[in-house]
Amino acid sequence: MRVVLDTNILISALLVSSGHPDAIYRAWLLGRFTLVTCEEQITELRATLAKPGLAQRIRPHRAGRVVNQLRALAEFAGPLPRVRRSPDPADDYLLALAEAGSADFLVTGDKSGLLALGTHRGTRILAARAFAEIVE
Repeated sequence: MRVVLDTNILISALLVSSGHPDAIYRAWLLGRFTLVTCEEQITELRATLAKPGLAQRIRPHRAGRVVNQLRALAEFAGPLPRVRRSPDPADDYLLALAEAGSADFLVTGDKSGLLALGTHRGTRILAARAFAEIVE
């Protein structure tokens, strides 16, 4: 099973150690699915983790560990196709990543954006709760 995790899921896993995003993150580390990522997502994750509000709540070594784990353990997809479908154009790269990586699922917390789409070219777009039920 191939999966794209929205950056908001990765951040949530770092912030709350008992929620669905954390369960999903742990399931990935246990090898229950293949995580697909790209350089664009690594860049977005690093920039988000550097924001003052998050930098105060997430210790640098935990943030760095997640970035390092993504680089070492996730599968990188590329090149990404041009996609213009998301209500938020900044999220189009996630749809492109799902497409390029032949993802079965895209997991997000973006209720008004990506979740509203439901699917993208064969990739099911699910909330963390729904996907956690699949991998737990």
